[in-house]
Amino acid sequence: MKSVVLCASPRVDGNSRALAEAFAEGSISAGSEVELIDLSESVSGLLRDCRTCRGEDGRCSIKDGYSSLLLDSLLPADAWIYATPLYYYGMAASLKNFFDRIVCYQSASYPDHQVVIEGIRGKRSGLLVSAEEKNQASTLGLVNQVQEISRYFKHEFVETVIGSGNRRGEVRFDPTDPLAAARSLGETIFTAHHSDYDMDSERSNAVWPESRDAADAEGPYADS
Repeated sequence: MKSVVLCASPRVDGNSRALAEAFAEGSISAGSEVELIDLSESVSGLLRDCRTCRGEDGRCSIKDGYSSLLLDSLLPADAWIYATPLYYYGMAASLKNFFDRIVCYQSASYPDHQVVIEGIRGKRSGLLVSAEEKNQASTLGLVNQVQEISRYFKHEFVETVIGSGNRRGEVRFDPTDPLAAARSLGETIFTAHHSDYDMDSERSNAVWPESRDAADAEGPYADS
């Protein structure tokens, strides 16, 4: 199993990068593969008007590393992890641009759009955030947006890890120990229990598998 971590900070040694590296440590310790990608190095072009920008064959004509990032690294991966600082109560511009440009490959105008759509589905996702503010409300918009994008992609969104810091590497002094939390997420990204129900979901009356196993052992009237 493989995770790809998209590092959105323009600072290669910033706090969100520290969270990404901690996630990678956890993944490797659990026997999984992980690839860290600096978006500012891979993607330079902004989304344009696809009606005038596409090549004659329908492919994106922006000459940067986006196509390779999506097709060669992300589609074969099993989990997409987003590592971003909190900028003006949202994600860094490079990460927003990454999401914006997926439309060029999902659109019916792209010749392999069905391959892309099928390749995106069925993964796990997580969010690593570094924020200067401790106000919990400050990250709600960002977390909600990534959760909604994950839902749209049909990804299982596992967890958000938030660390406080401003100076480079300062997140390691956060007393909540977000680096340990990021490391733990790396270890469990493919095994952590995920629950996100809709009206048609098949589910038992227990959220946690351990609770369900215990109830089964106690018999059919355990909840009565």
